[in-house]
Amino acid sequence: MESRSGCGPLIAPLNDTMRPLRQQIFERVRAAGLIPRVEVAKALGISPASVTTLTSELIDQGLLEEVAAPRATSDSGRGRPPVALGVRPEAHYVAGIKLSDREHTAVIVDFAGNVIASEAIAMVANSKSVEDLLDTCETLIDLVTEKSGVARTRLSSIGIGVPGFVEGRSGRVIWSPLLANKMVDLAPQARERFDLPVTIDNDANLVALAELWFGAGRELSDFAVITIEHGVGMGYVMNHRLFRGAEGLGTELGHVKVQLDGALCRCGQRGCLEAYIADYALAREAATALDQSAADIQGTAALLEHLHEEAKKGNKAAKSIFNRAGRYLAVGLANVVNLFDPSKIFLSGGRMRYDFLYANDVLAEMDTLVLNTRHDVTAVEVHSWGDLLWARGAAALALSSLTETCLNGGVETGTA
Repeated sequence: MESRSGCGPLIAPLNDTMRPLRQQIFERVRAAGLIPRVEVAKALGISPASVTTLTSELIDQGLLEEVAAPRATSDSGRGRPPVALGVRPEAHYVAGIKLSDREHTAVIVDFAGNVIASEAIAMVANSKSVEDLLDTCETLIDLVTEKSGVARTRLSSIGIGVPGFVEGRSGRVIWSPLLANKMVDLAPQARERFDLPVTIDNDANLVALAELWFGAGRELSDFAVITIEHGVGMGYVMNHRLFRGAEGLGTELGHVKVQLDGALCRCGQRGCLEAYIADYALAREAATALDQSAADIQGTAALLEHLHEEAKKGNKAAKSIFNRAGRYLAVGLANVVNLFDPSKIFLSGGRMRYDFLYANDVLAEMDTLVLNTRHDVTAVEVHSWGDLLWARGAAALALSSLTETCLNGGVETGTA
C-alpha cells in the first residue's frame, strides 16, 4: 500500500475545460498524488469509460501507473485491494536551477514532483559572461545529478531562474544583474550547451510557481507572491496559471514608480519601489544613518543585519529606515490589491526576517490605501521556504513545460 501527496495546482472541477482532456486527467492525477479512476471521472465531469480509455493510453505511454491504494478504515480487507492511478515518477527527471549574485542552487525532481536531491554553491567569481553563467549551471547539474544517482542522460528538461527582466516565451534576458550585456538569448544558448529543452524565467515567477505547485497556493485560483531580496519582484497566479503578460515581462512590481525623480534604482531609472525597500536601498540609507558602509562591515548582508540589530535596540535612525521602507511596501501591496484583487498575498525572500517591513502598522497602512469595498481586506502571509524555494520553482517551470510537450507532442519517456 502506498500514499503520495501530489503536486501541482488543485484546480476546481469543471474549471479547466480549455485544456485537452488527457492533459486534464494527467494533471488531476498528479495533483492528487493517488486517485481512483472513478474520482477522476467525478472531478472532471466525464464518463468513467472516457477516463478508462485515456488513462490506458497514458499508462501505455509510461506516464501513469496503477498503484495499490490505502484501504478505507471501514474496509474489511477482503477481496481485491483498491487500485489508484499515480504519475510514474521515473518517467522523467528535470533539473531546476536558481542563479543569483550570492548563491546558486539546484534540485533534481522526478515526474511526480518529488525532490530527489539538492545542491548549493556560492558564487566564486564576479564574471558576468554568458559562458561563465552556463559553466555554473553545468557545475550545478553535475553535482546534483551525482548526488541524486540520476544520470545526467536521464534528464528530460531544465528550468533556470535569473533575477531581472526575462521574456518567458523566448528565454531572452532583457536585463539581469548577473549579465554584463542586455538582450541575451540565454535559453537558446543553454539548449545548445546542454542538448536539452531549457526554459528560463524571472526569479519572482519561480517563487509563485513553487507556491502553486508545492505550497499554500495549490488550492488558490488567484494569488500574488512578492519577493524582497536583492531586488523586489512579483509573480501573479491567475486562474491557477502564472500570469506573464504579452511578452512575459508583466507584474514587475519592483519597478512601479512611487516617487517622481526619486531614488536611483539599479535598473537605471528613478523612483522605483525597489529603490526604497530592496537590500541595496536599505544599505544605502544605513551607511548614512549609522556612519558605516558595507565595506566597513564586510558586505551588504552584514550591514543590514547590523541595521536590524540597532533597530531592535531602539536606535531611532535605524528604526526610521525600516519604517520608511515599510510604508513604501504598504503602498506597493495596496496597489497590487487595487489592481488584481488577489485572494491572498505571500511575502517571501531573505528580507522577510526583518519584521519591521511587515509590522502590524505597515499592514494597517496598506488597509487604509486599499479601495473601501466593504469586503475583507486581502490576507498577507509571510513564507520563509529557504534557499531551495527558488530552485523548486525552476523545477516546476521545467515540469510544466515538459508536461505540455509529453501530452501534446509525443515525447518518449525514459526507462528505469
